[in-house]
Amino acid sequence: MQLKNVIESPCGLRFMLDGLDLQSGFARRWLLDTEMMTSEIEIVDSYDVLRKFVDFVRSIEPSFLNTLLFKLQGVKDIRTTVKNLRQQSTLDDIELFEVKHLAILSTEVVKLLKEHNIDKAIKIPMLDEVITILDPDGMKIATFYIYDSYCEQLKDLRIQMRKNPSQQDELLIEAAEIEDGVRRDLTQKLHSHVDDIERALIALAKIDISVAKARQMVEQELCFPSISNDGSSCYTALFHPQVKDALIRAGKKFQPVNISFAYWPTLITGANMGGKTVVLKTLTLCQYLFQFGFGIPASEASIAIKDEIMFCIGDEQSIERGLSSFAAEMKNIDAVIKASRENRRILALIDEPARTTNPTEGTALVQALLKVLSTKHMSLVMTTHYDIEPGTAHCLRVKGFDNGSMNYSLVEVAGGEVPQEALNVAQSLGIDPEWIGLARSELEMTK
Repeated sequence: MQLKNVIESPCGLRFMLDGLDLQSGFARRWLLDTEMMTSEIEIVDSYDVLRKFVDFVRSIEPSFLNTLLFKLQGVKDIRTTVKNLRQQSTLDDIELFEVKHLAILSTEVVKLLKEHNIDKAIKIPMLDEVITILDPDGMKIATFYIYDSYCEQLKDLRIQMRKNPSQQDELLIEAAEIEDGVRRDLTQKLHSHVDDIERALIALAKIDISVAKARQMVEQELCFPSISNDGSSCYTALFHPQVKDALIRAGKKFQPVNISFAYWPTLITGANMGGKTVVLKTLTLCQYLFQFGFGIPASEASIAIKDEIMFCIGDEQSIERGLSSFAAEMKNIDAVIKASRENRRILALIDEPARTTNPTEGTALVQALLKVLSTKHMSLVMTTHYDIEPGTAHCLRVKGFDNGSMNYSLVEVAGGEVPQEALNVAQSLGIDPEWIGLARSELEMTK
């Protein structure tokens, strides 16, 4: 699973990617093409590198960082040129310039990183020989030209053209043939360095990504997660960066939550507008961030590695497939059930299943779904507004109204009963008091 395949997940992953201050378009494309990590070694190595860059970002002067960022802006996507070089297709002047520019740029970046002893975190191959091949006069200028020093015969021809303008056309043809030969010769010489050239290109993109991730971690106060090996995941002071940002802009404060789950169903109940959906979005976001090597929005996090993340949320109406909201939702949940029968590490997050059908059948569907998935070796976190018997599920409830205001923290409860706080929520929103008053009267009559 590549990052670009899940970027539009409603969990808020795009917000995190858009917040990365990447310096080159190539780094962004490289990041989007990265595969979700599913091995502990990959994830540990990824965070080891990121930790070094966080320390680096915290320790350097802003002027030094700006110099590095400016250099990284010069990284271009020259993979087509590298491919042509690997195939020994004669490079033209533009392609030779691209290789020379990359070689000089990578050398400059290495020099900068060495000043802070971080050049080994992501190693850039030395391309000094490439520079020598493409810069025979040692000018260290990122431009390319078929220099006179490549060929004495070419040098003599150019002198003759300047002295004898009348013979220029004939001499130009002869010079062009020699120049083509120089390009072929340069391509052959560079071919033996193609692996290092490609590795340098990728290393520069990884440095750009690592610096951007590190800056994001510092700015958003994200944490480094530990890897859980017992299947459980635990978060302390978990928050959703996008929701937190929106609340801060509105002059409000985001309330973080604590939550843990493992290979048993976790059921979250609570009033509408109680933050249940935000919790599911945040858990989904964190799992992706973890397995793509980003900082985690929490004060502490221990996360289990998963092979697949399945997020079912909201209005799943599919116009293209001709499915109603209910039909589309049932198809998505059916996919979760089928996946649960396979030998894979799955995290399923299901928000308010069967919300669009009548309460009687909806309750039955949710109750049955919980029973089906309770027997499977998977991690399930599900929210509901139906009163159901939780069975073996770990039950959490949004605390709800506390001293006249909404408390979004999660508390453990014995059963899955949903608190009746819709009228309190509506009243807190300033909804018409006559309507709310009559609703309270109707509710009292049913008791």
